[in-house]
Amino acid sequence: MPHRISWLDVFAERPLAGNGLAVVDDADEVSDEQMLALARETRLSETTFVQSPDAAAADYRNRIWTPRQELPFAGHPSLGTAVAVARWRGLDEASFVQQTAAGVQPIEVTREDEGWWASMLQNRAELGEEIDRETAMAIAGLTAGDADPELPPQLASTGLPQLIAPVASSAAVTAARPELPALEAELERLGIDSFYLCWVEPAAERAHCRCFVLGIGEDPATGSAAGPLGAYLAERTGCERLVIRQGEEMGRPSLIEVEMVDGTPRVGGGVIPLIDGEVSLT
Repeated sequence: MPHRISWLDVFAERPLAGNGLAVVDDADEVSDEQMLALARETRLSETTFVQSPDAAAADYRNRIWTPRQELPFAGHPSLGTAVAVARWRGLDEASFVQQTAAGVQPIEVTREDEGWWASMLQNRAELGEEIDRETAMAIAGLTAGDADPELPPQLASTGLPQLIAPVASSAAVTAARPELPALEAELERLGIDSFYLCWVEPAAERAHCRCFVLGIGEDPATGSAAGPLGAYLAERTGCERLVIRQGEEMGRPSLIEVEMVDGTPRVGGGVIPLIDGEVSLT
């Protein structure tokens, strides 16, 4: 039987911006091999599959796949999947709890004109070890002098490990030219999935970021890194709200909002549905 599939742009203010996502409905009988094959077919950074939950508090289970592997958790696939589920269920507003391999996460979705707004309360962030500035900047093709002098690079996670790497200027974010094989080797050595290069201005509650992901390359919008960045800044600067620009260097401008709620990051943004159809997986 064919499955409903929706294609959406997440963290987008207009169509064909933000981070693209494909969502497949009613996927209880879809095998892992079929999920991986479709993720490779779409060539998106992630493709998700909605299944029946087995966690008592959850409304659905969200299986998140890159063209390389399944992920325990990710940001834009969580928000986009919630919007797809709301549309399939005929809801203009909904409060869901999704189940992922990283646990359960509450998600709010609301229809707004031609698009949607979605936000997710991520898991409480775990802040790990600091990484020396020279090592972190070398990953991005920069020098230690490009690093933020006050904010050190640090590992952080709300379900998917990141390296948060603050730099001294917005221009340094744009100038980054990582060698992807070397970057992936360093990420694997550190045991993390993503490298989040950021210029932050905590007093103005804004940031300019780029994210480089193992097996994908550059990512235009990364909610699973935005949440840890919000927690990192709250811990180090007291900043409780943040608006992040990402994806501009890729021609996919994205806007991510982060707000700390009782010490936990809530990450939100616009979601634009693009395509609805069916896909046959057998």
